[in-house]
Amino acid sequence: MAAVQDTVRTGMPVARSALSGTITLTPKRLARIAGVLYLIVGIFGGFALAYVSPLVYVPGDATATAAKVAANADLVRIGVLADLLQATVFVFLAMTLYLLLARVQRNVAMAMVILVAIATTIMCLDKVFQFAALRVTTDPSYASAFGVAGSNALVLLLLDIHNYGYLIAQIFFGLWLVPLGFLAYISKMFPRPLGVVLIAAGISYLLDLLVAFVSPELSRTVHTYFAILPTIAEVWMLGYLLVFGVRSAAVGGRAATAV
Repeated sequence: MAAVQDTVRTGMPVARSALSGTITLTPKRLARIAGVLYLIVGIFGGFALAYVSPLVYVPGDATATAAKVAANADLVRIGVLADLLQATVFVFLAMTLYLLLARVQRNVAMAMVILVAIATTIMCLDKVFQFAALRVTTDPSYASAFGVAGSNALVLLLLDIHNYGYLIAQIFFGLWLVPLGFLAYISKMFPRPLGVVLIAAGISYLLDLLVAFVSPELSRTVHTYFAILPTIAEVWMLGYLLVFGVRSAAVGGRAATAV
């Protein structure tokens, strides 16, 4: 309760310790914590999405997909755990950014956290289908019940659902960048062009999703182009948080010493 009162009074999030008094989390410290969390999300999410999923999922080919899942069963398990870990860390990233940016515009910062919560909830539930595909592949009882061709088709169906579930989560992966970009733009804690690029990246995510549902064939061609802005925006934001934290001029006079 004391920490909450201190936050309201000073505008700075603090944590109290019975032994050491008050530890102040300055904006730069919060930003660097957010940068570390963002890096964890990027590493584990990239591993699961960019490496594991393409390795085992062959759209339209049930036999090849089932064979790849069976051959890489341990890797699929690690990929599921990596995605669950990055989803969990993603929530803490949003909470840390909320602490950093809530004093800029609290309602917008809250919207950012809610969008991340929706995205990670969908993603965690979606991992059930990937894990179920692994179970069908590695448990002989499914082949006995459905036949080899039937169990292979079931594996492909489950991974198709997993793929489209991730695309649905992408709606909120894109939308969360919009309030983040807006807050970055008006806060003066970050370069204003970064805020603009973050908002544009959110729009790019949504356009990529729209094309993926309307025309999967076209999506395979244009997906790389839609991924350029999000990559630039998120790498830029990650790098800025880790290297600079926030602009000193924007938080001048706010730093507090521990009591």
